[in-house]
Amino acid sequence: MSATPQLPPLARIEQKTVVDMLAKGKRIGERGSNDYRGMNIEVGLIEKANGSAQIHLGKTKVLVGVKVETGTPFPDTPDQGVLTVNAELVPMASPLFEPGPPGEEAIELARVVDRGIRESKTIDLAKLCIQPGKKVLVVFVDIYVLDHDGNLIDAASIASLAALLNAKMREFKIKNDELEFTDKLIPLPLHNYPVAVTAAKIENNIVLDPSIEEEQVMSARLTITVEKDNRICAIQKGGLGNITPDEVKRSVRIAIDKAAQNRERILEAAGR
Repeated sequence: MSATPQLPPLARIEQKTVVDMLAKGKRIGERGSNDYRGMNIEVGLIEKANGSAQIHLGKTKVLVGVKVETGTPFPDTPDQGVLTVNAELVPMASPLFEPGPPGEEAIELARVVDRGIRESKTIDLAKLCIQPGKKVLVVFVDIYVLDHDGNLIDAASIASLAALLNAKMREFKIKNDELEFTDKLIPLPLHNYPVAVTAAKIENNIVLDPSIEEEQVMSARLTITVEKDNRICAIQKGGLGNITPDEVKRSVRIAIDKAAQNRERILEAAGR
């Protein structure tokens, strides 16, 4: 599966332009192979949400809202809160995004972002337990793709982390077996900051942050999610092409450095 919709192939001359430029060490927009497009992150845009963030990554725009509500825990984790990540590919974002139930692209996008947050234990879910086995807090992370111009996974990952950092929840107490929420707002209990970095393989070239034009000619995609201590917590391959062990190793090394740079931007935008 791929988080890129299956658009009609680019005209051959456009495909050849992308490939020829890469052969000369150039990319559309005069970027280097390891360069991201311009990035702008804003937080706190949705008044009714517990937290929110929006990213412009080049012309790709993704909005994320975080909502915290009470619910029941999963039977196998009765003493932990719940994380739920959903993604919606808004029809106005691309000609091929259609209304209706989430398709494969939306499901994969949500799962990759979820895996990075979950495997890195970004949220201390134990601190969201109100009454073991009965009541916990549920954190909903809702991803909305507003403009699709490539690399939805990284954009959604960055915006999701920024929204979680921006999120506040009401402090709660248990008195006489009754749940009471105070008027005090406290941050979500976060202790990790995972960042996804996506590399695209186009012929024998590996480039970061592929644009929509590059995604249409790539043979494979590798998304590497890196924790704050530079450990890898998740890897997701997309596309039908192969990626060699050496290309994986090289992509991981580059991703660790790039994730650290992007993490600094996220923390700065979130006021951390």
